[in-house]
Amino acid sequence: MSDRSDLPHPQFHGSCNKEFMPMDSWRVLRIMAEFVDSFDYMSRMPDNLVSVFGSARVRENSAAYESARELGGRLVKAGYGVITGGGPGIMEAAARGAFEAGGKSVGLNIELPMEQVPNPYQTDSLSFRYFFIRKVNFIKYSTAVIGMPGGFGTLDEISEVLTMAQTQKINLIPIILVGKEFWGGFLRWIKNTLLADGMIAEDDPSLLKLVDTAEEAVDFLVECQRYGRRGTIIE
Repeated sequence: MSDRSDLPHPQFHGSCNKEFMPMDSWRVLRIMAEFVDSFDYMSRMPDNLVSVFGSARVRENSAAYESARELGGRLVKAGYGVITGGGPGIMEAAARGAFEAGGKSVGLNIELPMEQVPNPYQTDSLSFRYFFIRKVNFIKYSTAVIGMPGGFGTLDEISEVLTMAQTQKINLIPIILVGKEFWGGFLRWIKNTLLADGMIAEDDPSLLKLVDTAEEAVDFLVECQRYGRRGTIIE
């Protein structure tokens, strides 16, 4: 067999736009730096944090706001801290409840052209440029996830956790939805459409727990972890 070590490597002759290559290369470094900075910061947080997802558009004094505020306070009294997206609405309410109860309130803020104004109820705060890095931090450093009423962002965050749990990429943790009137249709669609059409496995709907109040959510969480809690990372 002839020695081919001196042959030139194949050249790519596709439609690569070389003008964008330097920009993309630097973007990778920026992404890596955001991962390193956020992991370094969050690794110093306690291991009792619960991610609370929900809409930025909920107004103060609304029923959903007050429920999230109650949730934050109850979580702290039960021995947990809170991670939110750091913005207004549900995020502010849950952070406020935790803050007022004297607990840990971590805000993972995101740079957005609208909506995202950091709330003042954060004991610890990070700012992200990239949504996907922010979501990794939510999942990586949570011992449970609670979904309050929300829009596309909340659906995205809940679906991400469900997918990771379903595919066994993370340890199973409590995934709780609060508000039967709001989330009931979503759960019915999962069972009556996804499950009925064979798009998910028979036991996949059990990854979610639907409750109606903040009190029920915390009671369920405490019951789930009465013998100890664990994070999402599979060792």
